[in-house]
This record gives sequence, structure tokens and C-alpha cells, in this order.
Amino acid sequence: MAYRVYIVRCADGSYYVGHTDDLECRMLRHNDGRGPAYTRARRPVTLVYSETLASEALAVAREQQLKHWSGTKKKALIAGNKTLLRRLSRSRD
Repeated sequence: MAYRVYIVRCADGSYYVGHTDDLECRMLRHNDGRGPAYTRARRPVTLVYSETLASEALAVAREQQLKHWSGTKKKALIAGNKTLLRRLSRSRD
């Protein structure tokens, strides 16, 4: 079974990162108010990014990674801007 990690843009412009094995159903849940409190209070949400992973463990790990990224880094991922992603990923030493 494949799992998806996804990012939605909420009505207030914020981002929510999650994972699921049924993206279509999950999006319906977010937008009909049966999703987590965060998105329930910020509807409607729009899917802006998703990627497929081979296992739930990999999806959870990727979700946690993306949740810790800045809004700027998430925007670069969504836009497919690999140059900016590399620059934002460099060590800040």
C-alpha cells in the first residue's frame, strides 16, 4: 500500500502537513470539518503538494521532517524550486 505526504494551504494562508493512504478521502475530511482542529478552523483548504512513499513509517518520518521546515522552505518545495531548497538546507554555522 502506498502512502502520501501532503501539504495543504489553509484559508488563512498557513500550511498543514499530513500523511494518508487515501488522499481524496482525506481532503474531503479536511474540508467538511471532520479533519483535525487546525484545518477545521481554517477551511477551506487546498492541496498544494503531495508525494508518494512506500510505507507508513516513511510517510510519518517525511511528515515530521516537513512539519519542522519554515514556511519559506515549504513554499520552495511546493514551487519545485530546487535551487532555493538547497540554499535553505545549507548549515547555518
